[in-house]
Amino acid sequence: AGSDVRGRTIVIECKYRPIARIIQHNEAKAAISSFIRGEISLEDIKLKSTDLRNRYAESDFERILYDPNADYIDRFLKVRARLAFPDAEILSPGKPPALELNKVRVTFDLAFRLERVTRTNKLKLGAAALRYQKGKALKDAEAEWHGALIHGYLARTSIDGDPEHQLCMTVDAYSGILHPAPTDAVSRFKNAEAACANIAERWEKIPPPKGAILEA
Repeated sequence: AGSDVRGRTIVIECKYRPIARIIQHNEAKAAISSFIRGEISLEDIKLKSTDLRNRYAESDFERILYDPNADYIDRFLKVRARLAFPDAEILSPGKPPALELNKVRVTFDLAFRLERVTRTNKLKLGAAALRYQKGKALKDAEAEWHGALIHGYLARTSIDGDPEHQLCMTVDAYSGILHPAPTDAVSRFKNAEAACANIAERWEKIPPPKGAILEA
């Protein structure tokens, strides 16, 4: 969904990982996923946010890690009433295995899976990913590509059932908007595979960022 320049930057950042620790939202995503699946109550998830803000931090990094996770939860709670999930059973995501696309290992961070049975007794599958950026709603273009990847992932890895566009979604925890996979998800997934082939072909020749100091 990004420009060509941004695409090149993303690939460089994947090959040359910075040594600085990166803030992750793992605790927030785990709590929100459990709440959506009905495993914890509204009071429980509010307590989780409070716990993160009050948790003792042994380093400056831990302090700046806990607060963004609490912000993530608090924002989701403000917009959760806008979320209207499709009529389907919401299940645990399990541990999604990585998928190799033209020699590129792609991992999937799923918040939950969905299943529904049609009137003709056919099993339809879906899954959702949580997205959040403080102060910004998720761009439609990014959500569409993410949804298409989820749709293609389920098509490749599921033994029973077929993925359904409306059940493959990106959940924007900032805006409270559900973005279903686009109707051209299959062709988008093929484009993603082609992009992976291009990355794999160029991988060894990708130069480090300007001014980078590489560790042995």
